[in-house]
Amino acid sequence: MNLPNKITLARICLTFVFMFFLFSKGLIFKSLALAVFCVAVFSDYLDGFIAQKHGITSDFGKLMDPIADKVLTLAAFLAFVEMKLIPAWMVVIIIMRELSITGLRILALKNREVLQAGAGGKHKTVSQMVSIFVILVFVIFKEAGVRTFGFWDPSFEYWYRQIIFVLMLVTVILTIASGASYMIGNRKYLQNEKNA
Repeated sequence: MNLPNKITLARICLTFVFMFFLFSKGLIFKSLALAVFCVAVFSDYLDGFIAQKHGITSDFGKLMDPIADKVLTLAAFLAFVEMKLIPAWMVVIIIMRELSITGLRILALKNREVLQAGAGGKHKTVSQMVSIFVILVFVIFKEAGVRTFGFWDPSFEYWYRQIIFVLMLVTVILTIASGASYMIGNRKYLQNEKNA
């Protein structure tokens, strides 16, 4: 297994570390969750950079890289639902999109082809990562304000939740748009399955 693929698999492992810190109590653990998330996001850039620079791209990497991204982002979004920071319906839409695209990739594999993430999918991933980063910063800010320094005001809570909602709404719209574009662009696999 080449280095980029090892980094991709490490990103999946980092997801579990991230979740452990996120659900641990205390400002330090919440800060560590953000740090681990940032390392995982950087690893997404790093594996692609190494693969392209050294010309060691592989079908495994093309398939697993977007899956590793999905594991990280969906874990974070599900955690935010559990923490009552975002509505469950938003995450349901994101999960449905990801399952649909994964199903399409499986159909392509039946034709011995590996579908890479498209430009829209990459933009979608960036928007999701940014949303998660901002929400984590808010989580740390609230943890510091409520439990550590005592500066939290009830009015902060309203704006805190409004900003998160708007941010997630934009993310969901981009997720739907990129998914629809990807499905249309690769509709031949759906048509082949229908005619089989």
